[in-house]
Amino acid sequence: MHNVIAFVLGGGRGTRLFPLTALRSKPAVPLGGKYRLIDIPISNCINSGVNRIYVLTQFMSVSLHRHIRQTYRFDRFGGGYVELLAAQQTMDKGTDWYEGTADAVRKNLRYLQQSDIDYVVILSGDQLYRMDYGEMLRTHRQSGADVTIAALPVDRRDAQSLGVMRVDESGRVKGFLEKPQSEDEIDMVAMEPALIDSLGVESKGRDCLASMGIYIFNRDVLVRALDMTPYQDFGKEIFPAAIRSQHVQAYAFDGYWEDIGTIRAFYDANLSLASSNPPFQLTAADSPIYSRARFLPPSLIEGGAISGSLIADGCRIGSGSTIENSVIGLRCTIGENVKIVNSIIMGHDDYDWEDSSKSAPPAIGDGAVIAGSIVDKNCLIGAGARIENTIDAVDLDVTPECVIRDGIPVVVKNSVIEPGWKISAP
Repeated sequence: MHNVIAFVLGGGRGTRLFPLTALRSKPAVPLGGKYRLIDIPISNCINSGVNRIYVLTQFMSVSLHRHIRQTYRFDRFGGGYVELLAAQQTMDKGTDWYEGTADAVRKNLRYLQQSDIDYVVILSGDQLYRMDYGEMLRTHRQSGADVTIAALPVDRRDAQSLGVMRVDESGRVKGFLEKPQSEDEIDMVAMEPALIDSLGVESKGRDCLASMGIYIFNRDVLVRALDMTPYQDFGKEIFPAAIRSQHVQAYAFDGYWEDIGTIRAFYDANLSLASSNPPFQLTAADSPIYSRARFLPPSLIEGGAISGSLIADGCRIGSGSTIENSVIGLRCTIGENVKIVNSIIMGHDDYDWEDSSKSAPPAIGDGAVIAGSIVDKNCLIGAGARIENTIDAVDLDVTPECVIRDGIPVVVKNSVIEPGWKISAP
């Protein structure tokens, strides 16, 4: 993989993940108690032997930049790096804000026009999956493709939010439609399940092949496509045009893949990691997920009951507390007789107490109840407070500190919930 570089797209505004993206970009959103979403594509690159990685950033990127700087440092002999390419104005005409996925790469063409680069891997920074890009590159080279798109079999009901492609028996893409909405549009790109089976993955009745947002380009093909057109988006513009003039190949994949685009998707993906047989394994020894080393002490559990949950480093859990099917983030201090069920507690950036001679007061006070909820980082939950959607709201701004999205209460980052508070109908 010495002649390969990767461009990781740092995400747009992430409005569907609000309020988790109120103070950070999507790739910087915490995941699984101790990781961030950006760790997934970067770890996949490292595990695949791709060690020259550019991360393109724009919106709310301070915490993302800090995390990458503190985490990814290569030795000086391997020649690898993770470089940040923030949107910036230069002397070149038209260089300012990124206007789309293709436009972001276009405004950084000079970084891929090095003499020893033959292939460019383009990745999204906000997806949860594990893939060996070396296998995808082998498919790309063996097929003689100019462009290869990673493709996932999906049902029709899922196709409306994805780019869907139609391929022939050899896997060559013959049609591409971004987010088809009607049955007639889906029929244009749908395929017989047997054809999907012939590509080496089990269709299981699924009749659509969706783009995973993972691409490999021959470097010169990518440069020409971006130099000769004003196209701003890969899915909507670059690929439909490329199919007519280039060899675009599908790389069939059927492992776990989740686009963390909504509060519900984020919630479900996190809690799935705490199950007894998670669809995405954090413990895969041959392809680990890398993140920042924090050198925190082991978590202290003073008593209570914990089941089906992930507990990150540096936590303190008081006696009599119950934690079920939940993810507890770094440095989380939980008082006595607290109940946390089906919830994500993101933890704290540091231990926050007024007198360093005393132990930290609990960030979640005695007797608090948190059920079916997300508590963002650095929040203080008062004693006896109850964070639970007992009013069955779908989308509601309860207070500036707590909102409900997709039916899930979300406590906004850095918020303070008063003792005894609970969600009530407006």
